[in-house]
Amino acid sequence: MAAMTSSADQPAATTRLLRAMGAGDAAAAEQLLPLVYAELHRLAARLMGEERAGHTLQATALLHEAYMRLVEPGAEYSDRSHFFRVAAKAMRHVLVDHARARAAQKRGGGRRVDLDSEAFAARDDAQSLLAVDEALGRLQALDPQLGQLVEMRFFGGLDNAATAAGLGISLRSVERGWRLARAFLVRELGLLPPSE
Repeated sequence: MAAMTSSADQPAATTRLLRAMGAGDAAAAEQLLPLVYAELHRLAARLMGEERAGHTLQATALLHEAYMRLVEPGAEYSDRSHFFRVAAKAMRHVLVDHARARAAQKRGGGRRVDLDSEAFAARDDAQSLLAVDEALGRLQALDPQLGQLVEMRFFGGLDNAATAAGLGISLRSVERGWRLARAFLVRELGLLPPSE
């Protein structure tokens, strides 16, 4: 069925399958995977590209572990955009869980989080990713929408326009929110502000 779906029909087919899955159709999750796999793999590969060399988790494993969380019984998504917002969050949780396990095995190491003009990434060690996750949790407690924005940009790899579409807000609001969120994270993580 998915092979017969044209690229123009994919968003509608994806949304239909997500709704069927939410209604308890177990086969819908299997039919959904081919429609979302390439985009999920790009997201996972981007996230893994920001991890340190020799990371024990691979992009495909990240994708599959996150997908299993996304299609758990009772999971409901309003549309394709909502699904990918939740996918970014699921991948964040998989990476954080993996980082916690690594940190538990190997205590120590410094913290380095790089910020640049477009995005920031925890690269060197589990402690960095955990620090970003904790700071993001504090941001979400203060402003849930800013927290979602960071998840979509950092873990989702989305640009400002895609983030605006996903959140249903203006591009200007995303740009303003991203500046605020980055300033918050710079302060929370004790980093020097990025040069722009």
